[in-house]
Amino acid sequence: MYREEIQAYVPQNQQEAGDKEMMLEYLRLFPDDILTRQNRVAHFTASGFVVNSDASRVLMAHHNLYKVWAWTGGHADGEGNLLSVALREAREETGVEHIRPLSTALASLEILPVWGHVKRGKWVPSHQHLNLTYLLTADESDPLHYREGENTGVAWLPADKLLELTNEWQMDEVYTKLLERARKLVGKRP
Repeated sequence: MYREEIQAYVPQNQQEAGDKEMMLEYLRLFPDDILTRQNRVAHFTASGFVVNSDASRVLMAHHNLYKVWAWTGGHADGEGNLLSVALREAREETGVEHIRPLSTALASLEILPVWGHVKRGKWVPSHQHLNLTYLLTADESDPLHYREGENTGVAWLPADKLLELTNEWQMDEVYTKLLERARKLVGKRP
């Protein structure tokens, strides 16, 4: 399923075109373990960019590893339905139960470098996350709960101050394009 999503995805900028090409190459090079962390070079992840009903606020988690406000997401861990992974991770990381897709279509793809780090007492070497992103929406009235051990907080951040609050320059372009795409979808809804 994920392979077909990537092949069918129409890149909307040079970054996506280049990353799509590289993802397809990684799929060719690593046909057996690209969905698992057993592949220490690169593996698939899925992220959810969660907005409220009018995309004026974005649901973010304060991640322990990089100590920044960031989107939700996680490893495929063998699952080929990456929309399902994005939904599961968004629910687990925020405590919000009523999260649903704004669209079931793939919203973006990006290859994200992960620097070597210690996780649960073990060294994780530098590698690549082959990330598929989906636009999700949630009700702001649902209670928020952070995922202990992974996050130290969860909050609805104002979209117009998002880049200022996330303070992660390498994600600025990604968050900007996702917010723009979410706003277009929300504008089309009845």
